[in-house]
Amino acid sequence: MLIYYRFNNFCSFNCESEFSMSAPAGKVKKRFPDNYVETAEGFDLLKCAVIVGENAGGKSNFVNSLKYLKSLFVTNSQVKSVRSYVNAASLNNEENPVQKFELCFRVDNGRVYVYHLHLDESGIVYEELQTLKKRNAAVLSLFKAEKQKGGTWFVSAKEANGLSRRMDRFLAGDSIGLLVSKFALLGDEDAFSVVEWMTDKLYPESLTSDMADDIIRREADMSILEDEKYLEVFRMVDYSICGIELDKDKPYSKTTIIRKDENGNHFRRELQMDSAGVREFFAWAVHIFRVVYENKIVFADEMDRVLNPILSDRVIAFVNGAEHNGQFIFSTHNVLHLDLKRYMKEQIYFVTKNREQLTSEIYSLSDFPEVRYEITKIYEFYMKGILGGTAFE
Repeated sequence: MLIYYRFNNFCSFNCESEFSMSAPAGKVKKRFPDNYVETAEGFDLLKCAVIVGENAGGKSNFVNSLKYLKSLFVTNSQVKSVRSYVNAASLNNEENPVQKFELCFRVDNGRVYVYHLHLDESGIVYEELQTLKKRNAAVLSLFKAEKQKGGTWFVSAKEANGLSRRMDRFLAGDSIGLLVSKFALLGDEDAFSVVEWMTDKLYPESLTSDMADDIIRREADMSILEDEKYLEVFRMVDYSICGIELDKDKPYSKTTIIRKDENGNHFRRELQMDSAGVREFFAWAVHIFRVVYENKIVFADEMDRVLNPILSDRVIAFVNGAEHNGQFIFSTHNVLHLDLKRYMKEQIYFVTKNREQLTSEIYSLSDFPEVRYEITKIYEFYMKGILGGTAFE
């Protein structure tokens, strides 16, 4: 599960930004017993979070920063910053600006890792993997590589598996692949756990019907659609749906949707002939399945593009009501999510853009101590621009 994510100098973000999935300490958790998971390591981690903000404010850039970081693990190609992803102000003010990423997460076996990566146009300038056994415990560095002035490297690694003897050879290469990926290939257990989590557990993307027929060919996705529990998720869009007949060649167009009316009569319709909302949610339900039944961490951009407020409520209630170690984080324009009867303040984030400097900022509702849980109409504060995240602030 994700504990926190920090990044700097990505697209419209040019200062250190932090997004946390840690539940608050104190009595407030008793009001929301279904909204978080307790771990043996002392972390109480939220199951879901919502990100609200104006159009072009930076919500997609936030999700894309994670998507970009994940791509470095998936492709294992040359690692360096991409100018189109570097903040424009940094490009103007610095000769070779550095992008920074930091992820803290818990893997299924209970190990907690902190991964750091700094990039510039030449490649990796800093990479470190750390671990800790308990919350607030001392952090142990597993390996560290830092590029010094003049192009030399400072390197260190735990001696138990001989990583330090291999690092100089890796760093002398052409920046192909992350160090953590190389160590994983060599059989290092910690590095393998990190790479597996990044590639298999983290989903910073939205699955839409126009791309689904390509993605769905993966065996893992087909197994979801064939699972009877998938129908439970998909039926949230329309409870008259009682079954599906999956077309394995073109599942997102030729699959048949079966409905039953109050008299027991059945009606059949190809998915491509159904409503746009049903077609879109057929794909979205795959991601929701991943969260609840496969313990994935899904970042979904602009959920309200597909889900109306009632369906959104059903999805959040379903995610919170089930026992799992997945997490669902979504961006939205739906101000009805600004509700302290459904969310803790730590679960509500805003993204806002400074109109003069054209830079984005992400922050939590918990940063506003004057906002109390007794206040029910948080959206009124938001609509007036008091909380930021609006185009007219």
